[in-house]
Amino acid sequence: MKIQRYCADETASSELASSLGRAFIQLGYGGTCCYLRGELGAGKTTFSRSLLHALGHEGKVKSPTYTLVEPYDLGDITMYHFDLYRLADPEELEFMGIRDYFNDLSASLVEWPDRGEGLLPKPDIIIDISYEDEGRSFELEACTTFAEQCFELLQESKA
Repeated sequence: MKIQRYCADETASSELASSLGRAFIQLGYGGTCCYLRGELGAGKTTFSRSLLHALGHEGKVKSPTYTLVEPYDLGDITMYHFDLYRLADPEELEFMGIRDYFNDLSASLVEWPDRGEGLLPKPDIIIDISYEDEGRSFELEACTTFAEQCFELLQESKA
């Protein structure tokens, strides 16, 4: 199942991410993984920031470009925001104990997931972001039942 949305500005992109965050909360999102794909500057971190705020994070959300991962304590769940852009070799993820980040008490947002291929869990949702006119085009692909349920809630919230 796929959803396509055009967002004319950052406010519309933020609302899409917030709607997804509300669906996550309603369904329980422990153990989930979302891939975010798109060119540099497409809005992956901006989308992640809005999603994290919708999930209850009140502080700043910085890009984990240099640290590779930033944790966000959201009560019962820790959301790990990965940015693998600067990863030279997927094996570097083994050295940082990548497998320990993925469990039922965590969730993850992974920017540039292709750079960690073979070491990352399969995604629940793949979000492709691309430039379109002055805004952004979002294609959200559901890879699991959880994601399909999220998309049903997104469709309901759009109506």
